[in-house]
Amino acid sequence: MEIVVTGRHTQIKQRFRDVVESKMNRVTAIAPDAQRAQIVVTHEGNPSRADSAKRVEITVIAGRTVVRAEASSADEYSALDLALDKLTLRLRRTRDRRKDHRRGYTTMEPVDLGAVEPETAEEEAAAEEPNNSPQAAVASDLGPGESVEVQVGDTPIVIRRKLHIAEPMTIDEALYEMELIGHDFFLFVNKETNRPSVVYHRHGWSYGVFEIDTPENVAKTK
Repeated sequence: MEIVVTGRHTQIKQRFRDVVESKMNRVTAIAPDAQRAQIVVTHEGNPSRADSAKRVEITVIAGRTVVRAEASSADEYSALDLALDKLTLRLRRTRDRRKDHRRGYTTMEPVDLGAVEPETAEEEAAAEEPNNSPQAAVASDLGPGESVEVQVGDTPIVIRRKLHIAEPMTIDEALYEMELIGHDFFLFVNKETNRPSVVYHRHGWSYGVFEIDTPENVAKTK
């Protein structure tokens, strides 16, 4: 499995890279078909958030499955452990779903989000340069997998926009994807209505669905 470690606003020490190499055996033990792991370490510069100064994001690509997890802590080593715990739990769920499928149960095919490319030094430098214009985060055209990040003036607010290409899916498939990446919501295009939609956690095992459409399109269906 290819392992890529990059840093945002921080330098990655060789000792941390060695720890990552050794601990990623947990991933290959559960998902032997894993092809690539992208680990991104981000430093939070706000002194008031010292207990979560380091954030570790892990993205694993195994076949057509993309699984993500992230965690924050006072240092990158404990954040790595927390993120790995979440990741291995989601990988086990994926493995169990595959077993159910072989037993004859119906399961959903995860969406291929494409390979996660490490950011270049130029991209990281551009992300650090504030232009005082939040509109810049949504005004420019993006290609698949590309992202743009701007800081709003002198505030700590950062707006990040990224383009994903995905085939329309059912609500059940969207719920499955949401569980894999560990988010409380998931944006998708509903296969049955062709509308931009969002599934989200409510409480317990309860979920909600938002669909978005224009008045003109709604009028056409009446």
